[in-house]
Amino acid sequence: MFQILTDSCCDLPKQMLTEYAVGCAPLTVHYDDTTVFPDGDMDPVKFYEGVRSGKMPKSAAVNPDQWGKLMRAALERGEDVLVLAMASGISATYQSAVIAADDLAEEFPQRTVKVVDTTQGSLTEGLMVLKAAELRDAGMTAAEAAAWFEEHKKNYCIWLTVEDLMHLKRGGRVSSTTAIVGTMLQVKPLLYLNEEGKLESGPKARGRKASLNALVEKVETLGTPDANDTVVVGHANCPADAEYVAQRLRERCGVKHVIINYIGNVIGTHVGPGAVVVGFVGNSRA
Repeated sequence: MFQILTDSCCDLPKQMLTEYAVGCAPLTVHYDDTTVFPDGDMDPVKFYEGVRSGKMPKSAAVNPDQWGKLMRAALERGEDVLVLAMASGISATYQSAVIAADDLAEEFPQRTVKVVDTTQGSLTEGLMVLKAAELRDAGMTAAEAAAWFEEHKKNYCIWLTVEDLMHLKRGGRVSSTTAIVGTMLQVKPLLYLNEEGKLESGPKARGRKASLNALVEKVETLGTPDANDTVVVGHANCPADAEYVAQRLRERCGVKHVIINYIGNVIGTHVGPGAVVVGFVGNSRA
């Protein structure tokens, strides 16, 4: 047995983290000049309503001290540690975990701390956390589970569509031309994280419903049916759209279980209200 640690960008419900005995380090959200809070502490409906009204939040990575406190608590209990951190291509959170693990290595030479760059974010990172709990409960060590993820993480896929491309433009995720032209013509590029954990543009869809159907098609064409009993769907305060995608996944892809949850405050800062993501296991990411 070992302690699983992750960060708040896994976007799993807090009760699920508790159920699976997973420790979570929150990123920080700077909502405005006077309001700063840990990721997940603000009600998501209120958060996205604020963004729609003109709030422009910023986020900050988990720092080494935050990781170190969680690691130390487990190490002092005599437990090894597996950290699943969000993609290093979009956050310094992974590197902070590496620094914390290195700092503690000399103090706890008899213990193992493994840090995995999931190359993922949002609920697909969460899907990997749930897999880690399965591997732990099946008797793997932290080192064995880390090796498993290094071999298989390329098969975890996340695809998303957004309502407003301007949020991605502000974060430097798409060009100004793409954002302006796409907004005018209602062209919605699908986006995904590549194997290095960096955001890339995929095919384009014309209109909202077409973009949601395109997400389902990605699960259908890239997904591995025998590994997709459970698929995750995240949404930025658009529950009806998430339910639509979930139902289409059941009908077209035979998915048995769909976990639906809000996209958290940090990821939501960059994708904006109206975003929808799907996370699944596939033969390739694109």
